[in-house]
Amino acid sequence: MLERAKPATMAEQSPSRAAPNGAASIATRIFTRLEFRMLGLALLIAVALSLASPYFLTKTNVFNILDQSVVIGLVAIGMTFVILTGGIDLSVGSVAGLTGIVLGLTLKDYPIPVAILTAVLAGAGIGLISGILVAYFGLAAFVVTLGVMAIGRSLAYILSGQTAISGIPSNLSDIVYASILGIPSNVFFLGVMYLLAWLYLTYTKGGRTIYAIGSNKEAARAAGLNVLFYSILPYVVSGAFSAVAITFSIAQILSADPLAGNLMELDAIAAVVIGGASLYGGRGSIIGTLIGVLIMVMIRNGLNLMGVSPFWQGSAIGSIIILALLVERLVSSRTDR
Repeated sequence: MLERAKPATMAEQSPSRAAPNGAASIATRIFTRLEFRMLGLALLIAVALSLASPYFLTKTNVFNILDQSVVIGLVAIGMTFVILTGGIDLSVGSVAGLTGIVLGLTLKDYPIPVAILTAVLAGAGIGLISGILVAYFGLAAFVVTLGVMAIGRSLAYILSGQTAISGIPSNLSDIVYASILGIPSNVFFLGVMYLLAWLYLTYTKGGRTIYAIGSNKEAARAAGLNVLFYSILPYVVSGAFSAVAITFSIAQILSADPLAGNLMELDAIAAVVIGGASLYGGRGSIIGTLIGVLIMVMIRNGLNLMGVSPFWQGSAIGSIIILALLVERLVSSRTDR
């Protein structure tokens, strides 16, 4: 005998009704992602600043904002790696200052590529020391990097003779003022670095291990992941990017100052946290960090255009940072429900 036909399911009866529900679900997941909420905040700030100053959205100022984002943006990449593991690196500013002096001194006797490589290796080496002290010996990251911050700044003054190093080769500025596909080379480099960092953290075992360490270090160790190596690596990355960042800064002014990078760690940490990373580790993204950097730079740029006194800018920026984090926390808690 022939079997009776099964009744059609709701999806089979009305595919046009099921499809929108699926699309709505996907849209909901996308627009509740932290990065999209922070992007919305960045656009809101941009609109507000454009209304406050007619010069904010001009082509010249937009490129100026991108240019100002390069140094802090590069440092923030390394800081993101560290914070994702639940650590902190307070030494990035002094490491930048010290490696800048190393670059300036090396340029006196060696070609530019060798000098840059020496500075980057010096930064990575300092990060390696910090990472070993934190990950292998179990010392608190806050204390270790605070100590390295003091040592680095002291060595910068000693090596430089307490004065800025001038006589930097003028062709070093090519890494900033050259153009690639119509984009300033330093901005292009920043974009490439963020792309590579995003690919690493998203699609590689190392990136997933870094997230796992920040979420639950003991569970990551029990799963057979190389916790020691990937707990040290972020500090090496942070030190290297601090050196790369100061290289671009020196290329602009053709001078290496031992005071360079002062308070850079605060801007980097603020950018990463504004971008949605948790200081407890395990949560955050490199895209969020980039948005956080742009928010920081836009605020400073807009306040300058409005003629706000530098003495008031710190208060204004600090208030906006706290407000942004408070709003994000309220929105996140409501979404989690």
